[in-house]
Amino acid sequence: MKTKRLMTLAASMLLLGGTAMAQSENWQSFSYVEAQGGLQLTSTNAPMDKLMTPTAALSFGHFFTPVVGARLHVNAWQSKSGFKDLDQYYKWKYVTPSVDLLLNMSNLFGQNQDRALNVILLGGVGLNYAWDNNELQDLGIAPQRIPLAWEDNRLSHNLRAGLRFETNQSKPLGFSLEVNANSLDDRFNSKINDADDWQFTAMVGLNFRFGYKGKKHIPVTRQIEETIWEDVPVVKKVKKQEPYMVEKPVTLHKEVFYDIRVSDNVDPSVIQAEVAKFMKENPDSKVTIVGYADKGTGNARLNKMYAERRAETFKKDLIEKHGVNADMLVVDSKGDTVQPFPDNNDKNRCVIIDATGKVKVQEFREIEVEETVMEKQAKTVVRTITE
Repeated sequence: MKTKRLMTLAASMLLLGGTAMAQSENWQSFSYVEAQGGLQLTSTNAPMDKLMTPTAALSFGHFFTPVVGARLHVNAWQSKSGFKDLDQYYKWKYVTPSVDLLLNMSNLFGQNQDRALNVILLGGVGLNYAWDNNELQDLGIAPQRIPLAWEDNRLSHNLRAGLRFETNQSKPLGFSLEVNANSLDDRFNSKINDADDWQFTAMVGLNFRFGYKGKKHIPVTRQIEETIWEDVPVVKKVKKQEPYMVEKPVTLHKEVFYDIRVSDNVDPSVIQAEVAKFMKENPDSKVTIVGYADKGTGNARLNKMYAERRAETFKKDLIEKHGVNADMLVVDSKGDTVQPFPDNNDKNRCVIIDATGKVKVQEFREIEVEETVMEKQAKTVVRTITE
C-alpha cells in the first residue's frame, strides 16, 4: 500500500512538472553532484539524544524542467537503537541507495530568477543494506525480547519523503538543507514494532551544477521611448542691482562755551578734532566760526572784542594744531547783538561752528540685462533594447 501511495505521489509530481514546463522558454536543464553530511535518528522507545548518529550522502541529479528533477542518492554510515529500561544501546552500519523524484515548488508557482531560496519536495524508493550488528549480540539480551535480531546482514526496502531548501539554482555552486523520513522493514532495528521502522535524517550539503542543455535564450529586440532631461542654454532678461555713486549733503554743528572775559576755549581739543576730521573727509566743505557774547555782562564794545577773539582763537587753533586749510574757514563775530540762547545769558558767551559739505555714497538701482542661463528641458528619444 505504501508503495502504491508513493507511486501516486510521483505521478502527481510528474503531472505538475509537465504542466510547468511551458512556464519559461528560456529555462535550461542542468545536472548536479552533491555531498551532504548531518545526523540521523532511528525511532524507538528511547531518548532521542541516545539514538542520534552521524550520516553522510552523495548524490547525482538532473532537472528536466523548471519543476521536475530526479536524483540517484546514496546515504550511509551508522544507525543506533536500544532499550530504555536497561539503559543499553547498540550500533550497526548501513547504506541506502535510492532513486528520488524532485519537485521544485518555488518554480511551480513562480519563476523569479533573483530569488535566494528554492523549496523542493522529494520522494523516492530504494534498498537498505545493513551489517555489523555484533553490538546487539554482545549485550546478552533475552532472545524473546529481540526475535527479529539479525546477525550477518539485512536487506530491506526503503521508501523516502522529504523537503529540501537550497540556494537559487541559477548559480554553479549551491548550499542545501534537507530533512527526510525513511520507511524500512520492521527488522531494521531488531525490535518488534508490528510496523515499519522509521529513520529520520537532517543534512546540509554543497552541490555543483553543470551541463546546461536547455533551450537557448533567443534575443528579442524592441524599441522604447524615453524622456530625458538636458541642459539647454536660454537667453533671458534678468533684473540686477547696479551700484552707482551719489553726492549727499552733510552738516556739522558744534558749540563752545566760555567764562566771563575769557577768549580761549577751556578744553577745545575734542571739538577742534571733530571739526578738523569733518574738513578732511569733506575737502569741499565750508566752515563758519561765529563768536558771541553775553549781553547781560559788560558793554557792547568789550563784548564785541571778546566775541571776535574767541572766534579767531578757535580758527587759529584749527590751523596750527590740526593743519586744516585756512581757505575753508569763514570767521564772523556778532558780539552781543545776537543772543543764540535767549533763555540762558551765560550760554551766550560762546563760539558756534557750522560746517556743510558733500559726501559720495554708493547706492543701488535695478537694471534689466540679458543673460544666458542653462535650463532643464525634456526631450523624447527612442532607444533600442535587447532582451
